Amino acid sequence: MDQFQVKAGRYFCEAVDLTQLAKTEGTPAYVYSRAMLRHHCESLRAAFQGYPTQACFAVKALSNLSVLKEIFGCGFGADLVSAGELERALLAGAPADKIVFSGVGKQAHEIERALNANIMMFNIESPFEVEMIATLAKTMGKVAAVSIRVNPNIDAQTNAKITTGLYSTKFGIAEHDLPALLDAIRRQPGLKLVALGCHIGSQILDLNPLRDAARQMAGLCQSVRQLGFELKHIDMGGGLGIRYRHEDPPSVQSYAATLIDEIKSTGLSLIIEPGRSLVGNIGILLTRVINVKKTPDRHFVVVDAAMNDLVRPTLYESYHTIEGVVTSPAHVSERSLCDIVGPICESGDYLGKDRLMTLPNPGDLLMVRGCGAYAASMASQYNSRPRAPELLVDGGAYKVARKRETLASLWADENDGLG
Repeated sequence: MDQFQVKAGRYFCEAVDLTQLAKTEGTPAYVYSRAMLRHHCESLRAAFQGYPTQACFAVKALSNLSVLKEIFGCGFGADLVSAGELERALLAGAPADKIVFSGVGKQAHEIERALNANIMMFNIESPFEVEMIATLAKTMGKVAAVSIRVNPNIDAQTNAKITTGLYSTKFGIAEHDLPALLDAIRRQPGLKLVALGCHIGSQILDLNPLRDAARQMAGLCQSVRQLGFELKHIDMGGGLGIRYRHEDPPSVQSYAATLIDEIKSTGLSLIIEPGRSLVGNIGILLTRVINVKKTPDRHFVVVDAAMNDLVRPTLYESYHTIEGVVTSPAHVSERSLCDIVGPICESGDYLGKDRLMTLPNPGDLLMVRGCGAYAASMASQYNSRPRAPELLVDGGAYKVARKRETLASLWADENDGLG
């Protein structure tokens, strides 16, 4: 249900004209479709409705409060990895008993805050966390519900930088280390083991690795229960991929069937942690052409968005479709080899490379697709560039979900250094 469609020769988001939106709000800007977000949330819930499942949105994918409020309003919980994400989730209305706290480096103040909030559980990812969480819980007169994140050493067949289920990564506990960790948890009255879980990676396009991981986790859960632990949940993480270019991602129905088929024999409730699959394609990055520079090798289309607004192409070599907001019936013969680049002083500052496109004119608008996940949430102020606004479209109207930063805001906290 793509809500970015051409009408009368130019792109709209739902019923909002992107040309007029850029004129009013300026560029660069992130634009999100509320209708697409709601559709993705409802489709995922429907796919899992035949089995007890709690979806906990991976807040790192898109942490805007207005977007989070929509997601939590659809019955989702939160998967998070920092105190900041915890506060965002609570502010946006996430029920504390639907919050999972993951991450390999939880700090004492983060654990204390989560314990005070009475979250669902902590995902233990390292042996040292057992004593750390137990000690803090005891001091606070609490019993912390915990899950063990197992590293199943399964290759998710995705980009190496978003693979998380191999022994070569920093995540989770190897299966052969599980007995010692279970003994350590058993000795801690401040801990209650309620789940086992895993997360093998992101942008997964082949369900076979997920099937293998689910089968392995189901077997481990049965073994752990035989040791006397009263498990309640099995957490299979997230990672379902989306289409950026030519990918053919599995449907949410196939995804659900794959996981449920493998874990239903346990009778445990299922936890999933979707991120990209909910928000990846609900957003674009709107940008304006500054000018075009020709070299002996190619043309460089210089735009006002940059790697500080969208770092994925630089970080992951990822592909994002880039289109003109005003369409034209140009022929292929009129196209030129281009790189779409930003103004930042880095050769790695590009949004797209080796694109055949009609050369735009200064002032033309371009839209970069697939910028709902890991775009605004990974944005920076590099080169002292204010971060772009986030705009949430709803039908024929929109709200400014986050204002554009001003230049003055960049150094507002540094004025004491000028004395």
